[in-house]
Amino acid sequence: MPDEEYPHDLHPALVPGIAVDEQRRRYGVDKVVAGIAGVLTVAFVVWGIADPGSVATVASAAYDWTVEHLGWLFNAVATVVLVALLVLAFSRYGDIPLGKDGEEPEFSTFSWVAMLFAAGLGIGVMFWGPSEPLTYFITPPPLTHEAESTEALHHALAQTYYHWGIHAWAMYALVGGAVAYAAYRRGRSLLMSSIFERLFGKARSEGWAGQLVDIFAIVATLFGTAAALGIAALQIGQGYVIVTGASAATNRVLVGVIAVLTVGFVVSAVSGVSRGIRLLSNTNIVLTIGFAGLVFVLGPSLFLLNLLPSAVVEYAGSLFSMMARSASWGPETQQFQSTWTVYYWAWWISWSPFVGVFIARISRGRTIRQFLLGVILVPSSLLFVAYGIMGGTAIWMYRDGAPGFSSEVNPPEVLFSLVDNLPYAGWLPVVIMVILAIFFITAADSASVVMGILSTRGSQDPPKALVVFWGLVMAGIAVVMLTLGEASALQGLQSLVIVTAVPFAVVMLLVVVAWFRELATDPHALRRRYAETAVRDAVVRGIDRYDDDFALQVVRTEPGQGAGADVDSTHADYTEWYQRTDENGDPVGFDFATGEWADGWRPDDPRRDA
Repeated sequence: MPDEEYPHDLHPALVPGIAVDEQRRRYGVDKVVAGIAGVLTVAFVVWGIADPGSVATVASAAYDWTVEHLGWLFNAVATVVLVALLVLAFSRYGDIPLGKDGEEPEFSTFSWVAMLFAAGLGIGVMFWGPSEPLTYFITPPPLTHEAESTEALHHALAQTYYHWGIHAWAMYALVGGAVAYAAYRRGRSLLMSSIFERLFGKARSEGWAGQLVDIFAIVATLFGTAAALGIAALQIGQGYVIVTGASAATNRVLVGVIAVLTVGFVVSAVSGVSRGIRLLSNTNIVLTIGFAGLVFVLGPSLFLLNLLPSAVVEYAGSLFSMMARSASWGPETQQFQSTWTVYYWAWWISWSPFVGVFIARISRGRTIRQFLLGVILVPSSLLFVAYGIMGGTAIWMYRDGAPGFSSEVNPPEVLFSLVDNLPYAGWLPVVIMVILAIFFITAADSASVVMGILSTRGSQDPPKALVVFWGLVMAGIAVVMLTLGEASALQGLQSLVIVTAVPFAVVMLLVVVAWFRELATDPHALRRRYAETAVRDAVVRGIDRYDDDFALQVVRTEPGQGAGADVDSTHADYTEWYQRTDENGDPVGFDFATGEWADGWRPDDPRRDA
């Protein structure tokens, strides 16, 4: 086929890839995305503050309907995403880089792994780490083991690992991998909608369909992160009770905690102290790991050394059994699923845009196989150890009759009861509150920046005012969530996370389809397809003609007879994506060998942000 049929006279199999920072693109606030998402969420906050009773009624009804009719959807998403990514990691597409051909990873493997650990360590370790395994030990999941038995001990950790392990991180890896591929391999913006250009078409992915996806991503992120901030406030409130001797952490106290920490977030967001926030975040990781290590050393170390490997093996052995549980197992299992498993799947789905964009930004240059296996396995392994230490210690203390432990598990109290029974640890409640406060500020800051990116067409430096706006909305949602629960504040957090995650659960399934379709037309995949066809045909022909004495040689064939006979390499699926355009969408010539634009534009051209 003549060269002039290809954009820039370059065959699609030879395109090295395009990075988002090499593109000509105008960034600015997307009034549709920011406007619709902002109006809807602000209206919710106003409604929740003005009439929390009616919000609670509506949220409860929506929650009941969702878990009864759509619980299967969340289970399906968790399973489909994990299986699809494992298949992708070990498929021929696993060698495709999340960047241009030959591009080295931006961060060393050690730094990358450390940042994945940072993404995996959050409020969950401190809040659910001791209380969730203890809950399953005292009240095992239906149709499993006798309460407080040896079998219940090991299955309690296995069930916790199921909720926090490879399924959760597969959801993050799906969004992160697809966004990184679109941005660093295909040259699109760091947006959820960028993933769908191949599925929806360029016009719709940059138009109403893509904007709808980005709106869903913002709403899911707002409610998912607000739930985490609410949990942080609950536990800080409990620490306040312990340190000050107050009678209880009332809603007024919790709202006060959120207000104070939100001021800290606003200061960090408007001051531009990004290095300081990163330092705080890294300090938090060290403190969290140090805290878990201290619990191990001061707690039942020998018991934990025996328990941890046994719990991991129990998790592996019971994984398929836990995956098979659904409402079809009866009303008790449905109740357990809605309270725990479905809630967690909804929470991870809600967090996936936030965490996904973060890990996408640190994974440029990695291959898809390295990325998927690293993201799924590395943080999971850390969480297995951390949850094993915290949960195992809590169960050990409960069985030993330690003060503060009872069959009525109150999650915000369990961690402080655990610390209270450790020797030489009277100062740890203050450290816990510091860790939680830093987490609140850094999580609010990071999530608000991601929502700023999503609402400014992918700008890496969204306006500070917009970032602060999303942070304030997030704090407002956390306040509303904490006031909705009838039995406990956790009830309000869980119900809203599940309900608001439904649209994005559907988006997650579409991401799987969109990413696989896009990879099929990747230059690397196209080259491999040509190579397999050419080598297969050449080897068969060589043996047939010359027995053992032949070599391969590249020669021109008749049209339709060569390695690409079954490929229409001029089709838009292969060529449209690398046609370069100016800021107005008009085609411009480009030399991939030198990186020069025909009209002289450069990546550092001030017009790119005009």
